[in-house]
Amino acid sequence: MSTSGDFDCIVIGAGIQGSFTAYQLAKKNKKTLLLEQFVVPHSRGSSHGQTRIIRKAYEQDFYTHMMEEGYKLWAQLEKEAGVKVYRQTGLLIMGPEKNNNYQMIKNTLQRNKVPVVNLTRDNFSQHIPLVNLSEGDEAMVDTTAGVLFADRALKTVQGQFQKLGGVIRDNEKVTDIKPGPVVRVSTTVGIYHAKSLVITAGPWTNKLLAHTGLQLPLEVVKINVCYWKEKVPGSYNVTKRFPCFIQIECLESKEHIYGLPSNEYPGLVKICYHMGSKTDPDQRDLQKDRSDIDILQRYIARCLPGLVPEPAVVESCLYTLTPDHHFVLDYHPAYSNIVIGAGFSGHGFKFGPIIGKLLCELSLGEVPSYDLSPFRMRRFEAKIGSAL
Repeated sequence: MSTSGDFDCIVIGAGIQGSFTAYQLAKKNKKTLLLEQFVVPHSRGSSHGQTRIIRKAYEQDFYTHMMEEGYKLWAQLEKEAGVKVYRQTGLLIMGPEKNNNYQMIKNTLQRNKVPVVNLTRDNFSQHIPLVNLSEGDEAMVDTTAGVLFADRALKTVQGQFQKLGGVIRDNEKVTDIKPGPVVRVSTTVGIYHAKSLVITAGPWTNKLLAHTGLQLPLEVVKINVCYWKEKVPGSYNVTKRFPCFIQIECLESKEHIYGLPSNEYPGLVKICYHMGSKTDPDQRDLQKDRSDIDILQRYIARCLPGLVPEPAVVESCLYTLTPDHHFVLDYHPAYSNIVIGAGFSGHGFKFGPIIGKLLCELSLGEVPSYDLSPFRMRRFEAKIGSAL
């Protein structure tokens, strides 16, 4: 077995959160190793695919505040690398006018002075053609929102990390972690040592934490990522000014349905159900549940008349959920030089630059830029288990 030396910091998991963390550490002149169990790029986790929604529309002020800086950091990456990773499309939010979640989002956007266009039933169809607004629904558009080009963003931040002297070792699965003042990380290829360790391993977080005697209340679910054919090619694309959208609760479902204008596949629109079925990340292909697709087919037939209500392409993605769907950004309770970023619950991608900055700050023992109390693991006190 080859041993490959000492680092200031090791980051395990080269998804968007781990890659931004490694990049931030390298920017601070820290000798950083980014480890990934699969060959990069891969589609086995949560950061692959061509598009993600970026938005400030949230029920909680703390997410909206974080995204203020998030947009600036994404723009900074674009400028630094000379690569476009964001396209403004606006985000259409629809929901029953008496729905608490819908009203909370509306209030948060107002409080934080985010530019919003409120749509009425009378003017809805001239602003948003080919969408049927459900009876009793309200609608608004967060005009600052849009699409992040996910694969491109991930590749770009990894490239910037390497330009700063950072080391990526892919196809190296971590087999052991020995905590201590210097953490020892063993992989299928070598043994590495570092003053600090950051774990951003998505669905594999608890498998790694088991080596450190900790288990978090994380649930891994597999999402069917569905693409639907336009009856008239180009009718739901960005050039026709079709926005991203979120449908909060509808006849078919209590969970959100979300969509993005056609982009990755010409003539196909990405529309997904914001929930999936429990799975083991190493056995994900055995998970064949299609109940979410049934819900989407009924919704599309009723509300999106310009689409064929039968998915043309079905891919998959894993969500790692916490009980409250807020992230975990915290120190290991027993080892202050091990930092954990986990449970991004299907809405974390857009926060990549901010989460990278925060995990970097935690790993260097700095005061974090934001109040992390919503993300501390002590909120799950009763549900945190020992792996020993």
